[in-house]
Amino acid sequence: MMLMIPVAILLLATPHAVKAQNTKPFVSPMFSDNMVLQRGMKDPVWGWAPAGTKITVTMNDESVTTVANKDGKWLAKIGPFEVGGPYKMTIEGPKTETFNNILVGDVWICSGQSNMEFGIGNLSNAEEEINAANFPNIRLFAEPKLVALDPMESTGGSWMTCTPNNIKTDGTWSGFSAVAYFFGKKLHQDLNIPIGLIHTSWGGTPAQAWTSAKELGDKLPEYRPFLAQLDAAREAKKQSAKLAGDPFAAWYSKNDKGSMTNPGWEAPDVDEKDWKTTTVPGFIQKAGYPEFVNQMSVVWMRKVVDIPADSIAEGTLRFIADDNDMAWVNGVKVGATDGYSVQRKYKVPASILKPGKNVITVRVTDTSSPGGIWGEPSTLGLDLAGHETIQLRGEWKMKLGAVITTANMLPATLDDNPNYPTVLYNGMIQPIVPYGVKGAIWYQGESNAGQAYQYRTLLPTMIESWHRNFGQGDFPFLIVQLAGFGAKPTVPGDDAWAELREAQWMTAQKVRNAGIATAIDIGESRDIHPKNKQEVGRRLALVAEQKTYHMKVESSGPVFHSKRIEGSSIRLTFDHAEGGLTAKDGPLVGFAIAGDDHKWYWADAKIDGNTVVVSAPQVPNPVAVRYSWATYYESNLYNQAGLPAFPFRTDTWPGVTGGPAKK
Repeated sequence: MMLMIPVAILLLATPHAVKAQNTKPFVSPMFSDNMVLQRGMKDPVWGWAPAGTKITVTMNDESVTTVANKDGKWLAKIGPFEVGGPYKMTIEGPKTETFNNILVGDVWICSGQSNMEFGIGNLSNAEEEINAANFPNIRLFAEPKLVALDPMESTGGSWMTCTPNNIKTDGTWSGFSAVAYFFGKKLHQDLNIPIGLIHTSWGGTPAQAWTSAKELGDKLPEYRPFLAQLDAAREAKKQSAKLAGDPFAAWYSKNDKGSMTNPGWEAPDVDEKDWKTTTVPGFIQKAGYPEFVNQMSVVWMRKVVDIPADSIAEGTLRFIADDNDMAWVNGVKVGATDGYSVQRKYKVPASILKPGKNVITVRVTDTSSPGGIWGEPSTLGLDLAGHETIQLRGEWKMKLGAVITTANMLPATLDDNPNYPTVLYNGMIQPIVPYGVKGAIWYQGESNAGQAYQYRTLLPTMIESWHRNFGQGDFPFLIVQLAGFGAKPTVPGDDAWAELREAQWMTAQKVRNAGIATAIDIGESRDIHPKNKQEVGRRLALVAEQKTYHMKVESSGPVFHSKRIEGSSIRLTFDHAEGGLTAKDGPLVGFAIAGDDHKWYWADAKIDGNTVVVSAPQVPNPVAVRYSWATYYESNLYNQAGLPAFPFRTDTWPGVTGGPAKK
């Protein structure tokens, strides 16, 4: 059900997610045996100790001393050191820690959503690649998944040497990131230096979740209401420490009549004389009472059941609530859940049941109409071990506790929602700041395809937030342009994924030290996670070698440069077309052409040296051309280096992805 107001429903945590805990170890977990330190800089080393404590960091006969500040954080900078190793680091303070087998080379952050998270074990030839992944001078750091309301100071994980066993186990989805590994492997082999890979990604997440609050609020005002809701959630979390057991207790105690007293309406002896009668399962808006129609509300629901003395036993209370609930039996809380389609199964201890009348109370918070206790009758019941289920369908009592739309903003439940703005920056980027890095690679965009025009600003803003917070200048940021996925269109036209790819391309041209590699030709129409991650990693490494390491390699496929109308045809010229263009596996496909009427038709396209001539009989007076402008379409224009042409359009006509920000 779609949210009608800015309330975030709790998403189920993945098995790999960890709770946000601002633990403060003596030395940050970013530092461990087997780590790679960034060459060519004074590497930051940090941790926590009592304020005023003297800390000494020693490596390769160089020592640096610092003092923990008033907040208990210490930071030292040591180096630079010669490439290679192994080195040993000793950190002395309240205790002494020593790290061995340290290398000095280049460190890359590897981030994004599921196509970056995609582990090496998911490859078509996984066993072959895993068995060959024995590179002692490549080091892997897989950061645990973490959602956080506030910027975290510490993280989990530790550095590991790249071995077959480590690469298949160190990661969140079938091993270490395949794209990251193949990228790092090529750099290591071509540059002959140690490579460190910090993998921090989460499938299905949008770029706004990876952007710091300051930049997001400054550059994209449409996200300011969401940032305000984060503030409300932080305040609720503080208050929940005083009102233990319910993260929203402070909100309910101020806004919900049933929670304003202690005990509240969960008490078994509460007076029901002004409670309404309703039928369960069913929706409260359809119960026939005007005060519930077209409202999103907190509604209290009660049912009295009789339990024979010989049936008292441990039980399970089952039901489905829309959207969120908290449940009591005889005034004792037995469970709480967020999510409108989740089957509740709350354990009911035999000790809280009694022979005769027992009261079941459910507080339902309906954040998007309709709401209530709903579903098939079979989802509803009180199961008692060794006895028949007590049926709960039928008549219940209910009473309005609060109308959400007229109350103060309900704080968001964000602890397990990785899609909310800034929460992954807080939990998975800030904890590695300011570790010394060479650059970052980024494979993400699917979750922002519906807001591609906004992504033109959002992605540069996210990059800016990383640059500012790491404090290491505008380090290289290399983007994977989305692969093809989905059904091939029967007619050409506008497309959201094409516009997202355009936004990625524009970011690579706009942001200093940014680069881009396209995966347009290696997508799979039926799988949003194409398995050819070897080529994605190779292409990213080529971009790094050309742009960052200044090697004489071709890193780009053909790039549209200009057009010239020649009667009923349009001639296109390209950069990165030295030696001529080529069509792979048959005649050119993927081109569309239009006239002033903006009607698009598939075009005939022919290579003429370093140019392509495009035409269609339906368009005698063409004005614009597009190439591979679809979520998925065959793309077979290449240069002599074997790299594919980037999708492009020659027009600037309005697209289809304007509109407000979405969570």
